[in-house]
Amino acid sequence: MINKDLLKNEAAKIGVELDDTALDRFDVYAKLLVEKNRVMNLTGITEPDEIVIKHFIDSLELMRFAKLNSGARVADIGTGAGFPGVPLLIANNDIELTLVDSLKKRLDFLREVLSECELDAEIIHSRAEDAGQNAVLRETFDIVTARAVAPLNVLAEYCLPFVKVGGSFLALKGTSEDITQSEDALSVLGGSIENIYEYELPGGYKRIIVYVKKISQTPTQYPRKSKKIATKPL
Repeated sequence: MINKDLLKNEAAKIGVELDDTALDRFDVYAKLLVEKNRVMNLTGITEPDEIVIKHFIDSLELMRFAKLNSGARVADIGTGAGFPGVPLLIANNDIELTLVDSLKKRLDFLREVLSECELDAEIIHSRAEDAGQNAVLRETFDIVTARAVAPLNVLAEYCLPFVKVGGSFLALKGTSEDITQSEDALSVLGGSIENIYEYELPGGYKRIIVYVKKISQTPTQYPRKSKKIATKPL
């Protein structure tokens, strides 16, 4: 379905080498994404080259800025259709990936993707604010990531509780938000912006990755319930 040469070449430009097995898995992923999207809302992007660029390459850009060492514990919060977590796993199948989402149908889709691609990941059906208070998950991950439209201060309250001290939270976002307005909220949650990486996808799509270092434990009252987060953001 997808143009594997396009994917391989664009990945190589950002320092990600994809072998034939990985390319085949991305192709399976794209086929399932388009197929399942006909019966459930997974993505507004269904044209093959756009899937390659706007979903796969955009997800893999994270590898330029995060050290995905063998055995690294990585959590994708509010994973949706699996971005960026599943592409990271396809390119690095020795990481320990956890996918968290509140909608069972999306997780059923991801189980099928993982099965068809012969990959393993832990799948957790939960709202992020509930999972973030789970002692088994709280402050246990080396890297936590999310690709969402929520403001950074809101996203950080959902995600930073999962990050262990010394670990990192990487938020994949558009470029219009004033990230610096979130610094006080990040400090309360135990995080600090270490860097903001700007990049441009083929076609001129401008994106950023906000790299937040976890420097201290998140106070136990966070994350709060979603209504409180929405009505009284940090």
